[in-house]
Amino acid sequence: MEQSNYRWVIVVIGGLIGCVAFGALFALPVFITDMAKQSGWSHTGISAAMTIAFLAMAFGGFISGTLTDRLGPFRVVFGGSALLAVALAIASEAPSLLIFQACYGLIAGAAASAIMAPLMATVTGWFDTRISLAVSLVSAGMGLAPATMTPLASWLITNHDWRFSMLTMAIIVACTMVPLSFFIRRPPVLEAIAKGAPPPASAGPQMTMSQALKSPPFIILALTNFFCCATHSGPIIHTISYAMTCGIPLVLASTIYTVEGLAGMGGRLVFGLAGDRFGAKQVVAAGLLLQAILALCYGMVNQLPGFYIVGALFGFTYAGVMPLYSALARENFPVTMMGAIIGGISAAGGLGMALGPLAGGLIYDQFASYFWLYAGAAGMGLASFLTILAFRPFPKIETKGTTTAAA
Repeated sequence: MEQSNYRWVIVVIGGLIGCVAFGALFALPVFITDMAKQSGWSHTGISAAMTIAFLAMAFGGFISGTLTDRLGPFRVVFGGSALLAVALAIASEAPSLLIFQACYGLIAGAAASAIMAPLMATVTGWFDTRISLAVSLVSAGMGLAPATMTPLASWLITNHDWRFSMLTMAIIVACTMVPLSFFIRRPPVLEAIAKGAPPPASAGPQMTMSQALKSPPFIILALTNFFCCATHSGPIIHTISYAMTCGIPLVLASTIYTVEGLAGMGGRLVFGLAGDRFGAKQVVAAGLLLQAILALCYGMVNQLPGFYIVGALFGFTYAGVMPLYSALARENFPVTMMGAIIGGISAAGGLGMALGPLAGGLIYDQFASYFWLYAGAAGMGLASFLTILAFRPFPKIETKGTTTAAA
């Protein structure tokens, strides 16, 4: 298959692997109630495994991205896929809460970190144009998890105990992600550079890793992603509980998350197309401002129709923004270090994601109200908007008739 066509195969495979990986990892909320009843473990203790997973993904993202640059994406994605299957299988047989937290949180979270950043870095390397659309489509595949893996997890836990259900998820990971990882290939430009060819202008500016990580563009993107993820993590985790405090039954309240997820699919496509047309920075800035406003709007609704409207707009916006950080990275940094750069940006976002659930719980315990959670999320959203406004691409220079970015 021609390289120009195979790049779209990479997009499809990346989306499928991401869908299964994050669908399996984020199925834990579906299992919590039955796990607590059957094991005697506390809801808090079981939920803590998810926080640990977020932290493991954050700190593992940079490592897995760096390994992708050095070893190629196949080894990293294959290793992460196999490790995720093993971690879920062991977690399904965990005899104690501590062992469960270690397997599901620490090991499975670290395994998931070997999926997101390596796949995004690989996809950006396969494209010189339509980068925003490509990364958005991969993210859209990952966004299918709530509509595919979550219903499957719900069906499993309805008909079986949590241990069998989690083991089944591990088997699904092993039977899908591991074989699919064999289709992941290093971008042709990196293969050529590895064989001694000089980097083409499309490979981005030439700089050392130290220069890249200390550069204002990287620092600003990392900070923006931290604030951005801190903005939506709290609302994602706590909105169902907030809706229930408004008198909405759990069954109906849980559909708000479904509406968010479905709207996010459209957001990824629209933001991807807009990023290629109008520029990724401009689209990200507009999306971050809208996300901040919508986060505050969540705290002002108390009826199901209002939750649906805000949820759809909120999911459309935050899901659309997220993939474009990878597009901005590809436009401003060397393709040879794309794994480390995207991994570092993702790590900052992972820390932001870990902040929301904890902050939301503390705020509710203190004020017996979720309004200040949404107000705080809006403040984080405004911080992300102001931060991205400070982003400046590397200046362009003319070298031998070719326009490139200055190191």
